[in-house]
Amino acid sequence: MNNMIVSYAPHIKDKITTNRIMLDVIIALIPAFIASVWIFGPRAAVVTGVCVITCVFCEWAFQKAMKRTVTVKDLSACITGILLAFNLPVGIPLWQAVFGSAVAIVFVKQLFGGIGKNFANPAITARIVMFIAFPITMTTWVQIPDSVTAATPLALMKRGELEALPEMLNMFIGTRGGCLGETSALALLTGGVYLLIRRVITWHTPVAFIATVFLLTAIAGAQPMYHLFAGGLFIGAIFMATDYPTTPQTSKGRIIFGIGCGVFTVLIRLFGSYPEGVSFAILLMNMVVPHINRLTMTKALGGAKS
Repeated sequence: MNNMIVSYAPHIKDKITTNRIMLDVIIALIPAFIASVWIFGPRAAVVTGVCVITCVFCEWAFQKAMKRTVTVKDLSACITGILLAFNLPVGIPLWQAVFGSAVAIVFVKQLFGGIGKNFANPAITARIVMFIAFPITMTTWVQIPDSVTAATPLALMKRGELEALPEMLNMFIGTRGGCLGETSALALLTGGVYLLIRRVITWHTPVAFIATVFLLTAIAGAQPMYHLFAGGLFIGAIFMATDYPTTPQTSKGRIIFGIGCGVFTVLIRLFGSYPEGVSFAILLMNMVVPHINRLTMTKALGGAKS
């Protein structure tokens, strides 16, 4: 007994590293990247590249300036850049993409201590800041090849122009107006299945989020299938609402989180002045994650109430 070593948890360690998890997320985003270039042309790759390079540089420069350990090799900055780019119109001025990337890394991630310490998703928060700062360019949609309307399906539904909505197959494949990485439900679902197989994410938040949006819009008689495939629901539910630092730690909490995101999304889409609500919904729910954790965390056997 005298040789017993006492140390802090965790006592059981896994071979999975942060770098491996981030690489899996990047792999899962590749189908959506390919779809974005196919749908919107090579500028989609340019916007994505600018966001990724800026995010990596800002993280490196900030950590160097603050004399912190440089962590760009963990690939988290790359993912922030990809997700931010996927939430931007393909025609966004590149200097605005640089601005948004700097906001995501410096003000949302690094000022709160770096990876794992930010209370909100960096890419989502940066998109909202850009929407407020650049409302015109953030809502200007470039004409898609093959004469597909540039207007987003959510904008068309908001204006009551239901006859102009794309066919459901086009909605699923992604040949519709929207941000460059959000339009192809097929590509995003492919990435989501990969993450589930790799056990990088669980089903709780994405299923609860998507099912809530479908159910509430069906009850409201508001084109539930179009709300399912329109806007950023799939990229938000699969890749952004499952962000480790900003999502609940328990399965029950993740379901509550997903339902809350779905409720806010529908409320904003149906009753707000802005046709999309996914980013705002996730950011609002990010703020209550500590309370969800407290309410849903199980008490250790023999432990006292917190």
